[in-house]
Amino acid sequence: MLSDVGLRRSMNQDSYAVMLASSQENWEHRGHLFIVADGMGAHAAGELASKLATDVVPLAYGKLTDRPPPEALLAAVQDANFQIHTRGSASDDFRGMGTTIDAMVLCPLGAIIAHVGDSRVYRLRGSRLEQLTFDHSLVWELRAAKQAPQDNVANFVPKNIITRSLGPNPQVQIDLEGPHPIQIGDTYLVCCDGLSGQMKDEEMGQVLMTLPPSEAVRALVDVANLRGGPDNITVIVVRVKGPQKAKGGGAKTPAATYERERPPVHPAVWSVMGVLVLAAPLLLAIGQKIAALGALLGAVVAGAIAAVQKFGGRSRDSGTRRWGRGPYSACECIPSAAFTASLAEMTQQLRDAAANANWRVAWDAFWKHESQAASAANAAEFGKAVREYCRAISSMMEQLRHQADGNAGPGSSPKGGLS
Repeated sequence: MLSDVGLRRSMNQDSYAVMLASSQENWEHRGHLFIVADGMGAHAAGELASKLATDVVPLAYGKLTDRPPPEALLAAVQDANFQIHTRGSASDDFRGMGTTIDAMVLCPLGAIIAHVGDSRVYRLRGSRLEQLTFDHSLVWELRAAKQAPQDNVANFVPKNIITRSLGPNPQVQIDLEGPHPIQIGDTYLVCCDGLSGQMKDEEMGQVLMTLPPSEAVRALVDVANLRGGPDNITVIVVRVKGPQKAKGGGAKTPAATYERERPPVHPAVWSVMGVLVLAAPLLLAIGQKIAALGALLGAVVAGAIAAVQKFGGRSRDSGTRRWGRGPYSACECIPSAAFTASLAEMTQQLRDAAANANWRVAWDAFWKHESQAASAANAAEFGKAVREYCRAISSMMEQLRHQADGNAGPGSSPKGGLS
């Protein structure tokens, strides 16, 4: 697990938490808990919101021992939302602060996830990477509504507008996903959009396939940073080795029923709808008929989403069935020539930058991994090539981090990624 500020931000507003079961018996009763939260808000508000989420959820989940894991996890996230909202309402500096959250429990029932926002949980099984969570972003909501051509949605809707988060409202709709059966060898990735925004799913899967979890975490953060690092990056990688494993897909959740109030419509939905409504006549007036039609269509879809969120009423779920509709996307992640070439170019640029800037580098380890990677690539052994290029990159980046922390020179670590 690792959280990195990135290369463009001065403050890390991400938080994470891990609560491991202390024994086999404890795991069978409560499981392991993994959380990633990506905070939002001016000043230190986002940092506070994400920290509250990762503090409150483990504490609340650990206390609710009389409830089955899915119900306890849902209640813990609801408690976090209440506490973040209460804290934000008490101070003008923190008003409206929020955070995404992915809280995943691995227990005998399987993988259970409570999810709000656009941070993600993935499962790698063999060479297949599946996204187990639905992005609560305007882009994903519009695509799911199927009222706009999928290829055109991103043309008029910013990708970073999320439709749900913990904190801004007293109540929030929480997605409960699973239980997804667990198998020995499964690898789970819990991450914020600072990672998923810089790497394709199939690229992340190739890193997970070829490296141990501790090295994969470092490599994922390093690649995201070298591609610009525009946001904070938080990554948890979990690999199932046993003997703690799910009892099978047939296991049922203990009976539990709960109600969820739909939250108020996210302000971003109203904002986007208003902008599009105003833009449509202006575009029409200057003769941009197609663009005006697209803006009008976007406004209609945003209005439909607002109506569903506002008037959808309560949803009632039974604990005797499976929650959610995940996985929401899937791809094959067989190590490829294309990703190998991308890593090779990144490694060369990093090597050239270090040489040109006279960074103090112990080159032996870097050259060893780079040479092995190049030989593997020439032999079309792309799994080994991906692994060794990632190790070369992480070897260099680790040395540069130590120099930056200690202000050792000459030179400095790269600040803008590699082009």
